Parts: sequence; C-alpha cells; structure tokens
Amino acid sequence: MCRFLALVILSSVAFAQLSSSAQSKPAQDQAAPSTSGLVGAPAGASSLPPAPKGKSTVIGGAIRGVDRVRDQLTLDVFGGRSLKVLFDERTHIYRDGVKGSMGDLRAGDHVSVETVLDGTTVFARSIHMLSELPRGDSQGQVTDYNFADHELTMLDAQSRQLVKFRVPDGTAFVRQGQAATSAVEPGPGDLVTGTLISVKFQSDNKGHGVASQVAILATPGTAFVFAGNVASLDLHSGLLVVVDPRDDKRYDVFFDSARFPVSRDLHEGADVMVTADFDGARYVANAITVRPKAMVPER
Repeated sequence: MCRFLALVILSSVAFAQLSSSAQSKPAQDQAAPSTSGLVGAPAGASSLPPAPKGKSTVIGGAIRGVDRVRDQLTLDVFGGRSLKVLFDERTHIYRDGVKGSMGDLRAGDHVSVETVLDGTTVFARSIHMLSELPRGDSQGQVTDYNFADHELTMLDAQSRQLVKFRVPDGTAFVRQGQAATSAVEPGPGDLVTGTLISVKFQSDNKGHGVASQVAILATPGTAFVFAGNVASLDLHSGLLVVVDPRDDKRYDVFFDSARFPVSRDLHEGADVMVTADFDGARYVANAITVRPKAMVPER
C-alpha cells in the first residue's frame, strides 16, 4: 500500500513538471530575440533618413498624375513643362492651409510645391493644394525675350528645361545681389540672352505663367567682385569655387592659371578677392588676390 501511494505521488510530481515546462516554453519563445531585428523597435519609427536640406524652390502647377507605388507625382508646371517630383511621409501636405495626407493628392489639383534637390532627383518638402490658382518662383538664364509678345523664355536652373512666362506691362523689375549697385533702372531691356534672373509668377486661367516680378541678378559684361574662402580648386580646368559670406552662396569662377602667378598660392580654404566678368555663360576672372589670414592676438 505504501509503495502504491509513493508511485501515485511521484507520477503527480512528474506530470506537474511536464505541465509547467509546456506552459513556460511559449513564454520563452516569445521572449527570444527575433532574427529580423524588428522586435524592440519603437512603434511608428521611420526608416527614412532626414529630409534633404539645401536651398528650396517653390514651383506652381497642376498635378497630372500620382504614382503611389513609386511615391512620385507628375507636375505640369506653369510655363509649359512637366516635372517628376518625389514625395513620402517626410513631405508635409496641406489643402488651403489645413494639414492633409498623401491620400489627398489627386490629378487635376492646383498645387504649390516647395522642392529641394535630393541628389539628381527633385523632392517635395511640402505640397500645398490650393482652391485658387498657385504662385511660384523660378531662377535661371534668359534664352530669349520677345518684346512684341512680352514673352520670356528662360532656362530653369533646377530642371535645366526651357520655361516661358508672359511679362505684362506693369511687371515689377528689381536688381538683386551685386547687380543692385547699378544706378540704372531695371526693365525689359535687361532681358538679353544670358542674363541671370529670378522670376516670381502666378498662373492665369489657361495655366500659363505670368510674371509678377523679375529680379535681375547679372547681365552679360557686368563686372563682379567676390570675396571669401576657396571651397574648391581645379588648376587643370581653371575652376575656382568661392563662397562669398555676404550672401553665403558658391560662385564658380573660371581663370587661366598661366595668366595669374598668384594661382600657385591658391588652395582650399584660402581667403581670396576675385574680380570677374560675367560673359553670359560664366564668371571669368580678371584679377585674383590671396588675402592674408587675420592675425589672432595671443592671450
């Protein structure tokens, strides 16, 4: 009888241990690390890098189509061209100032898009869907201006495509940058081939770009003075890139190293003053001075 009771007790203990092991195994399996590396990631965390930085450009137009597989939209830009623009969850989307989502993007919407270059592609920082016709701005180089039709053709600096704007009577003309030092009033006469300009525009009911302001940045034959640090130097091709602290912009200046003995003193980081002529295509140096670094007094 004692042996029978002992056998029953031992069997009960073994069954309890097996049950305990079976119950604890799923918990252990759940606690095991995942080979995918996703376990433990914060909910809603994005794998996307920060949005690209740099100078942005506002482009107005109408959405022709939305590719939700490639996260890309085709924009019919006012001025007669189309542009592929990438977007994703980093893009801020609004409709008449109210926060929206990517699902709100529809073909036919009039939009104003703040774009920035991401490598060789155009990325949308923000997209504003508008009930009214949008406005925008563009910068580039004049290729033609028809005085009879008031039609301006410009090579856009960002897309490298030709765009057209109507420049009606009453359009504001201003000079910006170093061109602002000129005492001559700006006007349509400055729109010669090769002139660098910036255009603020809005669309008309037919989707054509209409200039509201044209800023003259540089006209062929104008002399410029750049003072700042050398950001890049290529003596073989004769290219000097200067960052001017007055506007924090980079200027590509071409020069013939054989004409400038001072070029042997040039190096990245050097403080220089360069006088250059704008020939309608590029800045060409006619004087280069390497300035000594300011002495820092000892303490």
